[in-house]
Amino acid sequence: MSIRGPRVLAAPRPHRVAVIAAQPVSLFNMAVPDMLFAKVEVDGEPGYEVKLCTPDPGAVGTSGGADLVIRSGLEAVDRADTVIVAGTGSRADPDPRVLDALRRAAAAGKRVASICTGAFLLAEAGLLDGRQATTYWTYTAELADRYPDVVLQPDVLFVQDGQLLTSSGYAAGIDLCLHIIRTDYGAAVANTVARLALVAPVRCGGQAQFTDTPLPAERGASFAETRAWAMTRLDQPLTLGDLARHAAVSVRTLSRRFHDETGVSPLQWLLHQRVQRARELLETTTLPVDQVARASGLGTADSLRQHLLRRVGLTPTDYRAAFTRLPAC
Repeated sequence: MSIRGPRVLAAPRPHRVAVIAAQPVSLFNMAVPDMLFAKVEVDGEPGYEVKLCTPDPGAVGTSGGADLVIRSGLEAVDRADTVIVAGTGSRADPDPRVLDALRRAAAAGKRVASICTGAFLLAEAGLLDGRQATTYWTYTAELADRYPDVVLQPDVLFVQDGQLLTSSGYAAGIDLCLHIIRTDYGAAVANTVARLALVAPVRCGGQAQFTDTPLPAERGASFAETRAWAMTRLDQPLTLGDLARHAAVSVRTLSRRFHDETGVSPLQWLLHQRVQRARELLETTTLPVDQVARASGLGTADSLRQHLLRRVGLTPTDYRAAFTRLPAC
């Protein structure tokens, strides 16, 4: 199924996209641009022409062990309007031919982007010096250590700094490509592509990566009953005294032993559970935001908004729009 964009946005030819495979390449990262850009059609013509390319055309190793046959060389980069570097399982000693191609593309004013660990190649090429960038959250510390001149944004889905775009891992590549489509053809087209691909609608780049910092693993169970009791009363104003009375210990003992068991203080644990409850209600109900705030024990809609922005970078309304589990009709 294809999408028709407004005639005013029609281009004399398809927008050319070159996706570079630096082996061992991620098959998922390579597939995302090809899949999404192929769904855009303008006045009966393709909106994009996608070429997968590599320094030595032929069989290219993937991070999963299979071989991917790529027929185009890096000359596709020179003909492209947008260049995307897919994530690679090897972040050290990239092929100098790839780095040269990236430098030429940037010097020519082309849009240059990376998915996941592809950011390491942009950084090695010197394109990210003094620029905002991101990568998959498990590699942000490594990127910061190896390339200290990069202005790292570790907790976002993607970043655009001028002509350069970088995204975090896996599905964030989808968000990056939808952002590109929205830039080229408008939000309506991008959101229709998202619906056709059965993925979330266009999300802002500043949204958190949803790595969802978990609580530390519990190291004891002496307060397990108290924690279970509190979970059934998240909508009520619970204090340290309330928790201590249920556990039949002093507040001081509760605080010390609770932290020993959970790795966090009782009130930190309680806040985490309340935010999680609020997220669940936003995903699974149509309750107004103020009712979600009360039902989760966060009090007011403003309080919920502040906590959710701090945790995931989204307002309650935006979070619900992106992650609702309810049917569309």
